[in-house]
Amino acid sequence: MKDILGENDRIAATVHERLAARGVFVLNLLGSPGSGKTTLLEKTMAALKDEMKMAVIEGDLFTSKDADRIARHGVPVIQINTSGGCHLDAPMVEKALAALPTAGLDLLVIENVGNLVCPAEFALGEDAKAVVLSVTEGNDKPMKYPLIFKESALTILNKIDLVSYTDFDVAAAQEDIGTIHPGAMVLPLSARTGEGMAAWLDWLRARVRERRGAAR
Repeated sequence: MKDILGENDRIAATVHERLAARGVFVLNLLGSPGSGKTTLLEKTMAALKDEMKMAVIEGDLFTSKDADRIARHGVPVIQINTSGGCHLDAPMVEKALAALPTAGLDLLVIENVGNLVCPAEFALGEDAKAVVLSVTEGNDKPMKYPLIFKESALTILNKIDLVSYTDFDVAAAQEDIGTIHPGAMVLPLSARTGEGMAAWLDWLRARVRERRGAAR
């Protein structure tokens, strides 16, 4: 495992250096199957595609369904199928980048395979990780799967429009996430209705500006 992670981290560092030098902010988007990652991405592409140049790498076990959804928004997208693997790794991303135009790119989002365990351990060359937790999953998930929340700079509490139909305790989830990762941001939102989306978009805009400034 140490050898596997060591080689992965070496390639991830190469990917990061290459994209950072070009001023590209790279986000590794994590979360369970059905948490709403792809819907969030679709709404994000629709909102920001006229402000910045974006691209997406979609990770999934099989099919190109998620990539097809992103492509409808006119954003360059590459699908990676892991054929049963539970996470993306840096060599997969490095290979995908060879087919993805990165010149002038502002934002690259890598939607990882739906899983709250394995993806947290493998760096992909990202600047930051964000994890999507839907209120329909229950507020016990941060303590049950702490590593992914510890590694993520941002937790998105998605499907907040459904919270009144569940027993999800928003305050308890925020407290647990703060215990696991002090200082991490927590954003309640609904990708479906648009509630809270402005804060998410502003977070992305700020990260893109920071990366551009650092590259200059």
